[in-house]
Amino acid sequence: MAKVFKKTSKSEALTLYLGKRDYVDHVDQVESVDGVVKIDPKDLGSKKVWLLLACAFRYGRDDLDVIGLSFRKDIWFQHVQLYPAGSHKPTLTPMHETLLKKAGDQGHAFTFNIPTNLPCSVTLQPGSDDKGKACGVDFEVKAYVADEADNADEKIEKKDTCRLIIRKIQFAPDGVVAGPKADICKSFMMSDKPVHMEASLEKELYYHGSVIPIKIKVKNETNKTVKKIQIKVDQTTDVVLYSADKYTKTVFCQDFDETIEANADFDKTLSFTPNLSENKEARGIALDGRLKDEDTNLASTTVLRGGMDKEVLGILVSYKIKISLMVSGGGLLGGLTSSDVSVELPLVLMHPKPKGKWDLLACH
Repeated sequence: MAKVFKKTSKSEALTLYLGKRDYVDHVDQVESVDGVVKIDPKDLGSKKVWLLLACAFRYGRDDLDVIGLSFRKDIWFQHVQLYPAGSHKPTLTPMHETLLKKAGDQGHAFTFNIPTNLPCSVTLQPGSDDKGKACGVDFEVKAYVADEADNADEKIEKKDTCRLIIRKIQFAPDGVVAGPKADICKSFMMSDKPVHMEASLEKELYYHGSVIPIKIKVKNETNKTVKKIQIKVDQTTDVVLYSADKYTKTVFCQDFDETIEANADFDKTLSFTPNLSENKEARGIALDGRLKDEDTNLASTTVLRGGMDKEVLGILVSYKIKISLMVSGGGLLGGLTSSDVSVELPLVLMHPKPKGKWDLLACH
């Protein structure tokens, strides 16, 4: 284990240990969250120590909560009592044993099992003037001191609380699925014959940061000239938890200087790579859940399983590629007869599945 993640409460009564902060959703099961809490009981009195794992959707800033309106909605949560020792007695794993050595005699092991129907971690990129925590779906492990696990009337002291944000992530499935194909045949005013375009991808899924080649075939039977070809990638974010809020952001756009003369054919593969680096200032773009002081990437495509409740997922992310031929007018009417010819292809963006043992933090 390359790194141990640790957070201590201000009172120093609690220290939370985790061996990693990324947990993989393998479709049929999610990696268990194995950790340890070091508990110093000398100042606890009759109070208990609880541990909480919560998946929540945040859609506003904490400092705006001045009228009793909560800007955080729990999608799922689970409590366990760690002190005094209750019924939670996990089977010790190698991860536990390593962390218990770090914590010493006051260490208490815990295990959480994340349900498979919960969303993966997603963050909406804040604008330059935005403050506070970003909107999105996150997972939080929190240790705290209280009389009861969840009592709205009991005040939990911040000095007796420690927490770590973790991520639930998904890797691309095994196997290669044939890519999508789309075509269009369009006629123009003042031209007897049409222009036909076909665009296709070699496969359905591409990895973040990889080159995406698109094969484009054009049969231009018109008297017009194609001046250039534009490729655009749109990210659609569907916030399904609290409203029907759906919006689209362009995360890549490039014009290719490819001229197709009248009554000519075109057959070529154009390549591109959408990256977060070109969208650092774009407010509202969906990103894979970001941990503090760490970089991330464009959000992975949401993979829906059969029978899943979309509303539980909080945020759905999808991509599409739009390929456009910029056609000049020509003739006596010039620009009045100019037009675009466009087709769209769905795109799936995900992380590759590492081989053998992995450390996603190193991958990032």
